[in-house]
Amino acid sequence: MHVGSFVLAAQFPGQGQGEALHRAVRSAEVAEEAGLDAVWLGEHHFVPYGTCPSAVTLAALLLGRTHRIRVGTAVSVLSTVHPVALGEQAALLHVTSGGRFTLGVGRGGPWVDLEVFGSGLGAYEQGFPESLDLLVRWLREPAVAAAGERFSFREVPVVPRPSEALTDTPGPEVVVACTSSASVRLAAEHGLPMLLGMHVGDEEKAEMVALWREYARAAGRPADEIVGAAHVSAGVCQIADRRTDAAETLLKAMPGWLRQGLEAHVTVDGRKRAMRDPLAYTELLCGLHPVGTPRLCVDRLTATSERTGINRFALLVEGSGDLAATEENLRRLGAEVLPQLR
Repeated sequence: MHVGSFVLAAQFPGQGQGEALHRAVRSAEVAEEAGLDAVWLGEHHFVPYGTCPSAVTLAALLLGRTHRIRVGTAVSVLSTVHPVALGEQAALLHVTSGGRFTLGVGRGGPWVDLEVFGSGLGAYEQGFPESLDLLVRWLREPAVAAAGERFSFREVPVVPRPSEALTDTPGPEVVVACTSSASVRLAAEHGLPMLLGMHVGDEEKAEMVALWREYARAAGRPADEIVGAAHVSAGVCQIADRRTDAAETLLKAMPGWLRQGLEAHVTVDGRKRAMRDPLAYTELLCGLHPVGTPRLCVDRLTATSERTGINRFALLVEGSGDLAATEENLRRLGAEVLPQLR
């Protein structure tokens, strides 16, 4: 089982943006010290929900500050970037880090980001398949041309070539955030593992894994690739000597962050959107994920793995909003939970 931290650089009420980013960087360093396998970095624009606007940039910093741990994006939003530009950055990090970088990508949302970056609503509603296809080709082929609806250009060489890294893989791992059957199908047809959200329970995640396998077989993907697909389950982790104490820590801090963070999202076309009740959502997360004693956390992670077939986890550990508490949470995860999982 492979356990990583999920870092949003969340700005809690009363905190500055620099404080949130410092906690993000420091928690990644502690994650390596604690023995975790990976750090996954969120990306958001113009909202305190997450103060990191470029997961790939923060990944570069953290790859330079660490030596062993994998660093991944969760996710880089394809709707607001050119896939070749993102592919070049991913290839650069893959080569210079010795293969420690994972590129997680997603469609994003119908936010004002699409207006600011000039990609438009069509990039979100119809453009994701074309962007993903171009990105994957850039990371796997020596030269690439495009003749699509959004991207059209003559053949150019891929520089740097990801395959020239001194690693066992020809290019950086690519993971796709999936929230619908359409995204599951797209990931499966490319043979790319899924990143499944923290709001989804084990039963739904198991159904999505089964659907991915069905689509992958229909697309003619190799049997060993289907069996070995390393999907990732996102969740929340808070460790305490009593379950009630762990839940109380999150219930005190997370609703305020969720309320101000989610309310700050602005849709590009003025469409109405329903926002989750922050307290009810926090309670849901506490019920779904490893929130409680070390033994409970081991049991929750083991149960999710057995029910879904997923053995990689990206766990939000900064739910207290406090740097010292986040560091303690990570160290307990490494010392009291991971040894029992392995």
